[in-house]
Amino acid sequence: MTASDLFALLPLLSVAATAVIIMLAVAVHRSHALALALTLLGLAGAFCSLFFVPLRPVTPLLIIDNYALFFMGLIVAASFAVALLAYGYLGAREGNREEFYILILVATLGAMVLAASTHFASLFLGLEILSVALYALIAYLHGRALPVEAGIKYLVLAAASAAFLLFGIALIYAGLGTMEFARMAQLLTNGGALDLTMLLPGVALIVTGIGFKLALAPFHMWTPDVYEGAPVPVTAFVATVSKGGMFALLLRYFHLSGTHSFAPVVLAFSIIAVASMFAGNLLALLQNNVKRILAYSSIAHMGYLLVAFQAGGPMGASAAAFYLVAYFVMTLGAFGVVSTLSERGRDADLIDDYRGLFWRRPALALVFTAMLLSLAGIPLTAGFLGKFYIVAAGVSVGEWALILILAITSAIGLFYYLRIVVALYQQPADSDRAHEPIPRRAPASTLVLAALTMILLWLGIYPTPLLRLIQAAIGSLG
Repeated sequence: MTASDLFALLPLLSVAATAVIIMLAVAVHRSHALALALTLLGLAGAFCSLFFVPLRPVTPLLIIDNYALFFMGLIVAASFAVALLAYGYLGAREGNREEFYILILVATLGAMVLAASTHFASLFLGLEILSVALYALIAYLHGRALPVEAGIKYLVLAAASAAFLLFGIALIYAGLGTMEFARMAQLLTNGGALDLTMLLPGVALIVTGIGFKLALAPFHMWTPDVYEGAPVPVTAFVATVSKGGMFALLLRYFHLSGTHSFAPVVLAFSIIAVASMFAGNLLALLQNNVKRILAYSSIAHMGYLLVAFQAGGPMGASAAAFYLVAYFVMTLGAFGVVSTLSERGRDADLIDDYRGLFWRRPALALVFTAMLLSLAGIPLTAGFLGKFYIVAAGVSVGEWALILILAITSAIGLFYYLRIVVALYQQPADSDRAHEPIPRRAPASTLVLAALTMILLWLGIYPTPLLRLIQAAIGSLG
């Protein structure tokens, strides 16, 4: 590797170096505030470096292009927000807190590797870096039963999904003789003696592994239990950074390899999209736990993303990228409110915890309302424009069935979002917990929620700058 290659990898190296620095700092002196400051400094440095690094392939494994830089920026910004939310959340709890930020940085590094991967080896490396850190993050509050249970469930199921993914990679390598995404497209275009009996099962197994990470139906069974059991900032991280890195990989892999052109693959993704939209929205109707509602909601939103993915082309990829940005903002904001309301001994995960919130903390209730309405796709929010672009992308290629199902399931989703919104504004009864005071959290959480709300409204009213950025990023895919 040359010096220019190392400079191109500066965002990745910055995050990795920050994790090592915090590890050494913790060995000398434990300080929660210092760990947070170093984390924020490292992430800010990594984000700023995105504007200066050269665009180039770095070995056959990674490529630093506008597409990778866009998703790296999104991942780093989300991790920055999660770190700020975690400071107030962990500050109210006993135990060692500094290692949490090391794990967040390691997981962020894994997601960034996924966004830049052009080879199965880097794909698997990034996935395992991300997954191993998530095992510990999910069970970080090991003094409670639910986080440990959630961590074990995720460990077992993630290991199984990794086995599916690895076996799929082996089959594709056996059929094509390469693990480079672009080289696969050349072999498929040239035709020849392609062994589809190896290729199609390999793609099916890879879709299974990716479907687990994205919590797509029918690979979604872990999602509600892990979302409920994990600490709230970790749940926000899993719902955004983990899925964002994997979706960036999904778009790049199927765009470069050309395997999305096979009719069985198109059919499989259509079935998965329909199943995710229905399963996520219908199962959310049965929940009274806010974290589980948001878990099933995330399954549905991944189904919406697949509609744009199925549309294909620059328009479909741009719609998917815009919706992913909106999803990041909405999800981080929603879980940010849950984190702010959570107490020392338990998370604020019941709808009753939010009953009458407007009469105690009106600003917090308004923020949560904005996030929920955006998740529901109400106009003047980022969620509405995101769905509009997905529908436009679907219409451009005649995906009428998927668009109809998206509209129907979105209407179903309105019900469980409005259940929470109604609870926020109910007059508190004498027996309600609504009279209990809400503890004040670190100002960092307030700043994050304020920033996310402003971004949400800005994207819903004036999305043009983001759309231009996305179009430049998608254009680099070729």
